[in-house]
Amino acid sequence: MVAPATSGLSVGGARNIDARMKKPPISAMNRRSFVTSAAALSGLALTGQARAQDAYPSRSVRIVVPFAAGGNIDIQGRMCAQRLSETIGGQFVVENRVGGNGIIAADQIARSAPDGYNLLWASTSVIAIVPAAASKVPYNPVKDFVPICGFSAGPQVLLVNADVPAKTLQEFVAWVKAQKQQVSYAGGGGPASASNLIMALFLGRTGMEMLNVSYRGTAPALTDVMAGHVPCMFIPVSEATAQANNPKLRMIAVTGAARSSSVPNVPTVAEQGYPGFNAVSWTGLMGPAGLPRAIVDKLAAEMVKAGKDPKFVEQLTAQGVDSIAEGPEKFAQFIAAEMPLWADAVKRAGVTL
Repeated sequence: MVAPATSGLSVGGARNIDARMKKPPISAMNRRSFVTSAAALSGLALTGQARAQDAYPSRSVRIVVPFAAGGNIDIQGRMCAQRLSETIGGQFVVENRVGGNGIIAADQIARSAPDGYNLLWASTSVIAIVPAAASKVPYNPVKDFVPICGFSAGPQVLLVNADVPAKTLQEFVAWVKAQKQQVSYAGGGGPASASNLIMALFLGRTGMEMLNVSYRGTAPALTDVMAGHVPCMFIPVSEATAQANNPKLRMIAVTGAARSSSVPNVPTVAEQGYPGFNAVSWTGLMGPAGLPRAIVDKLAAEMVKAGKDPKFVEQLTAQGVDSIAEGPEKFAQFIAAEMPLWADAVKRAGVTL
């Protein structure tokens, strides 16, 4: 008699296989060993991360300047790059990425890996003015960048032709309002330039109405002011200092919150009856969103030290700018206050890009 077919395994065999498949329980000693090992591995991982951060930079760091070589913004970017190369080590290299009013450079950094090897030399124009004036930009100036440290603030000077009878800001405002015909002013650098936008803010604050004569650059505008074709203009302190002894020109007021170290004898707009007026062109270092805090702090610490170094500050003063060596938090607060200011200026001036 043939036995009935089976699966080939006895009930007992199945039990034995189940028993073999089950893992033995972890004893208290094994559990402690497991936890200890995991902690050790975790510690090694953290140590590795710390070492990697301490080793930064291990290769060249690119600081992208959105403007052409040779200008004030470029010179300041190179000063920063040289300082960081000397203090942190490694090589910080400036790359000029020109085009699109700075949009191309900013967008490139916004899209780059947040590893600390691609940084943006930020300025008023790229972060505050262009996003307010353009119908659309491919980057968000707040969400796509991490502020690292402020670098410089460059006030401007209200410069008038020597034939203008005003010696103070109050006298200048009274003179403009007393003229039967509308007084013109030179807007050096075009409608979206800081010079033109600062005048828009100033007119709004004083209640004056003036006619804008736009120039492609500061040099031709300054030539016409000296010749008396246009009575006044705002001009960066860095360019005004060369005209300090020019008998054809007179400095009336600076636009910063405090007097400029380059022209300390010229009072501010705020001092002369318009408290709180503060409009400066600034620069600073920013990185793409997600940049590790350890790298941010390392870069910021060295830049803050530079801002307190008398010799380095003297170099900045020679460029007509003042140091704003502020770490990431204060720099972020500074930018947050600047954006609505320049958006208002863009609106008042009717500038579109």
